Amino acid sequence: MENMAPDTWQLPAGERAFLEPLADIFWQARNPEKATPMENYMKGKFAFLGIQKQERTLLSKEFRQLPENCRTEIVLDWLWKQPWREFQYHGIGLLEREARKAPESTIELYERLITEKSWWDTVDALASNCVGPHLANHKHLIPDSVSRWMKSGNIWLQRTCLLFQLKYKNNTDEELLLDCIRKLCYEKEFFIKKAIGWALREYSKTNPDWVVEVCKKEHLSSLSRKEALKWLQKRSDQD
Repeated sequence: MENMAPDTWQLPAGERAFLEPLADIFWQARNPEKATPMENYMKGKFAFLGIQKQERTLLSKEFRQLPENCRTEIVLDWLWKQPWREFQYHGIGLLEREARKAPESTIELYERLITEKSWWDTVDALASNCVGPHLANHKHLIPDSVSRWMKSGNIWLQRTCLLFQLKYKNNTDEELLLDCIRKLCYEKEFFIKKAIGWALREYSKTNPDWVVEVCKKEHLSSLSRKEALKWLQKRSDQD
């Protein structure tokens, strides 16, 4: 665990007034004993203060929404620069609550955060809870965003292409999802194969026949196919 407390002195006044007390609360609540297993669970990729989700939610309840005098990008950039993962989790919570009314240009912020300090814990939340609602509100952004992300070579942006429709249900663009799957199904990257299966599994709750056909006809890895059919298999076993 880092030994120096978060520094907010260079922030503008409004953002500092919001973030300084939050940083102090998190810092005072740090628990090295809890931090170690949290860091181990994340493969040692990130430092943790040792504040588990339930405690973090209670500690930060006064900081769940940004005041009007706070600029989202400045706050999120500061949170993302902190070495402790709890700050990124808090940032995602802020974005999730603003996702359905975020301005069109927020897609640029989402993209940047997906590609910085990237791992499944932040990327998946950003993809399904931020990018998903945002693109549902600004559908004209979908073709260009998905095209750029698919061509980027960045596995986290590509994973986002597969996952942003997770909660769309009947509004899922099957053609777009299938196109992404076909372009990525030969990838050996675990997080891509897993995301293909996850996207199909979630959609199987809405259109099971379509998912079964995709699993039969498309070149899917054994991992992707297993994940895709997991919910249908469980339902079948219960019948």
